[in-house]
Amino acid sequence: MDTIILHTKNLTIANKMAYIVGASFEAKSTHFRFAVDRKIDIVPLRKALGVDINYLPMFDFAHAQVFVSDMDSSLINIECIDEIADFANLKPQVAMITERAMQGEIDFDASLIERVALLKGLDVSVLNRVYNERLQVNPGGKALVQSLKMRGITTAVVSGGFTYFTQRLAQDIGLDYNRANTLDIKNNQLTGKVSGNIVNATLKAEFVTWLCEQNQASSANTIVVGDGANDLAMMKLAGLSVAYHAKTIVANKADIVIDVGGLDKIMDLF
Repeated sequence: MDTIILHTKNLTIANKMAYIVGASFEAKSTHFRFAVDRKIDIVPLRKALGVDINYLPMFDFAHAQVFVSDMDSSLINIECIDEIADFANLKPQVAMITERAMQGEIDFDASLIERVALLKGLDVSVLNRVYNERLQVNPGGKALVQSLKMRGITTAVVSGGFTYFTQRLAQDIGLDYNRANTLDIKNNQLTGKVSGNIVNATLKAEFVTWLCEQNQASSANTIVVGDGANDLAMMKLAGLSVAYHAKTIVANKADIVIDVGGLDKIMDLF
C-alpha cells in the first residue's frame, strides 16, 4: 500500500481525485493523504487538478538531520545576478545566459565568469539595493525553516550566486550555514571577477558532504532542494531530493516535485 499526498486543503479537489483514482483519503491539517494499492501516474493528475501531488517517499522523516537549499529561484524569488545586471542595463543578456546554465545547456563555470565580467564597474551599493528592493524569500520559506529548526534539523543555503546575499539571507531567516561565490570588489566597485573557487555543481555536492560530516549526519537523512541543473549533483547525494518550481531536467530526477505551492508544502511530507 502506497500513500499519495495531495498538497491542498481544498475538499472539492480531494473528492475529484478520489473519484479519479478510486481511493479513499484522510484529511490532514494542510493536505490530504490517499492510500492506494496500485500504481497511479500522478504527472497527468497534477496537470488535471492544478495542484501539487506526490508519493510519500521512503524517507525517515523522524530522523531527518540536515536540510540544504539552493538559493536563487529556490529559497528566494530571483536570480540575483540577473537583478544586479539590471542596474547596468544588461539584464536580458545576463538572464539568457543564466537560463541556459540552469537548463544544463552550457558550462556553469564559464557562464558565471562571462556574466560576472559584464558587471565590471558597478558600484557595490547595487548589491544592497537588490537585496532590499527585489529579493524576497519564496512563499512558505520562512515557515519551513522555522519548522525544521524546531525539529532540531540543521539548515543551510548553498548557491552558485554570491556570499553577499547568502550571508544576509542566512542571518535574516535563521539558517545555520551558507556557502556561495565571493564577488571581487575594489574601490567600492565590482571588478568583474569572483575570488576563489567557483561554487558549481561539484562544490555544492562537496558542501553537502562536508555539512553532514560537521554535524555527524548521514546523507540518507538529508533533504536537498534545488531548481536547476547545477543542483543535480547535490540532490543525488540526498536521502530526499525536492524540485521546487524547477527546470524539467531537475523535476524528472527529483523524489518530490513542488510546482504550484510554496516551500512549506515540504512539511506535508512529515
